[in-house]
Amino acid sequence: MLNRKLSLILPAILVAGACTNTGANYQPIVDGPVSPNYNADLAQCQAVARQQGTIDSNTAGAAAIGAAGAAGTKAIIDDSASDLGRAAVAGALVGAGASAIQNTQKQEVIVRNCMRGRGYNVVG
Repeated sequence: MLNRKLSLILPAILVAGACTNTGANYQPIVDGPVSPNYNADLAQCQAVARQQGTIDSNTAGAAAIGAAGAAGTKAIIDDSASDLGRAAVAGALVGAGASAIQNTQKQEVIVRNCMRGRGYNVVG
């Protein structure tokens, strides 16, 4: 059962990270006219967002916390050490995935704020 969960979680994390209009690749919706420099401004703002990596030191910490939490919960619920390794791996994947998604959202905010700072009316 746990292997099945892992086989569902990992692809979801990879797909979320590979989306073309997310993270530093985010292209905001602009209301109103855009300047002739729009593409250059967008590229520069996306470059700034890439400085905030998708995977960082917090991702490793989140993976460790997820692993410890899942293994600990498994040990408490089952009152045995069976399958602790699998629970730890699943917890690590969930923790790392959550951190990567959070970092991707931060990158989108950076792109939005940067474009607003350059005078665009960003609405989404």
